[in-house]
Amino acid sequence: MEIRLSCILLAAALLSGCSWFHRGNKAPPEVVAEQPQGEPSIIEPQVPRRAVKTPHIKAKDFELGGYYGVLSIQDFGTNPLYGVRAAYHVSEDIFLEAYLARSKAGTTSLEDVFPDITVVSDSGRRFTYYDLDVGYNVLPGEIFLGRGHAFNSALYVTVGMGDVKFADKDQFALNLGVGERLLITDWLAVHVDVRDHIFETSLTGRTKNVDNIEATIGLTVFY
Repeated sequence: MEIRLSCILLAAALLSGCSWFHRGNKAPPEVVAEQPQGEPSIIEPQVPRRAVKTPHIKAKDFELGGYYGVLSIQDFGTNPLYGVRAAYHVSEDIFLEAYLARSKAGTTSLEDVFPDITVVSDSGRRFTYYDLDVGYNVLPGEIFLGRGHAFNSALYVTVGMGDVKFADKDQFALNLGVGERLLITDWLAVHVDVRDHIFETSLTGRTKNVDNIEATIGLTVFY
């Protein structure tokens, strides 16, 4: 009887120990941490960037070139004109410019009707002017030629004074102008200009102010 009771107590002790052992191996519910789910990664496109360099006028640049066009000399017809120009860019918008050009006047309507009448001698028909102007870039911007070609440009106005030698006389003259500058490269530009030279003359018998309008196209280099 005692042996049977001892076996029952021993079996109960073994079962109790096994139950405690299994409970000790399990982690408490609050210890188990929930693993975060991975967020989807953002795919950034790898687009190669092409460096674009556009012509640009720097401050304090010198500009030198020539031009060709036509000059309408009042009362003497429209005639070819050629000249040279030099500019100094004080800033991005303001520049100083000097001009030297020459043309040759045609005949007046009076000379056409009466060939024996000579208003101006052959040597006096040379029209030469020297000007010094101040210019201002009014509308700087870009001009697009096709899809892949963009050129810096600027619409500018000029005003100045100078000397006109015509009919063997030197005359003080004022001039007004407007032009467009197109930069082909960092050092080469194309100019299209319209300018008016205003001075006083009495060649036709009475003293008056005359307008002498020119239209030119030219090339300049920067250095």
